[in-house]
Amino acid sequence: MHPTQTLRQRLAAPGMLVAPGAYDAIGARLIEQAGFAACYMTGAGTSAARGFPDFGLLSMSEMVDNAAVMARSVSIPLIADADTGYGNELNVTRTVREYEARGVAGIHIEDQVEPKRCGHLDGKEVVSREAFVSKIRAAVDARRTAEFVIIARTDARAMLGIDEAIWRANAALEAGADMAFVEATQSLEEVALVPRAVRGPCLLNVVPGGRTPITDLREAEAMGYKLAILPGLMLKATIEAGDAALAALKMTHMAPTVTASVAQTFRRFGADEWDNLRQRFNAGARATHGEQP
Repeated sequence: MHPTQTLRQRLAAPGMLVAPGAYDAIGARLIEQAGFAACYMTGAGTSAARGFPDFGLLSMSEMVDNAAVMARSVSIPLIADADTGYGNELNVTRTVREYEARGVAGIHIEDQVEPKRCGHLDGKEVVSREAFVSKIRAAVDARRTAEFVIIARTDARAMLGIDEAIWRANAALEAGADMAFVEATQSLEEVALVPRAVRGPCLLNVVPGGRTPITDLREAEAMGYKLAILPGLMLKATIEAGDAALAALKMTHMAPTVTASVAQTFRRFGADEWDNLRQRFNAGARATHGEQP
């Protein structure tokens, strides 16, 4: 089954789909191996992995290239951050087609003014209602297959209030979006209001320490959300583990003790499959023996 079909099937099932966030193939593999049914590509983490804050500094091509690596590295569907669509309706059209062609199962596009900022920072601005809805229409129309999931994200809560954010979410769904994403709700009451007031499936962005005061995914599911993403999960874990390992090395001058061998580590990234291919085709044998083709 194609990843887009798998994602739609899992979103249609009872309950809420949980998609932990990663920024590279290592994180995506760990998420799949942990038993999660979907993975999310974080824009903030993708930016950080290239040495930048989440200030809209990466291009569409940089984001798409990262998504392609992550999507090809796992069998579970990948949902990716596509920021603002990187321009007007023409840019949005290309954005959808580029992500779709790389095997990504779905993306979200937001209504921030470019350059955008992390949804949980101050200083955001949003485009007009009309511009946002037009971008969503363009995104829906650009799909090569109807299964590709378009998620409409609005950041209007911070500047224009929760009522405006809900209006935009509903307008985006009416324009053809498959799911609504009201970013950075600011109280548990607002978190609970969104799936009641929005006339379609809703995504919840779980960012511990961010604007939205919810961390228990069971509560989100009970409220009626269909998808929860945790963008910073692998980024935060990597930073904290890296800091701890480096501090220990600096203090003890000893290489850290590991529980897995080098071979065991590579097995988590497909070594057995590649070794089987090597044996099947006797790869490299002729070069080793000095034979000519």
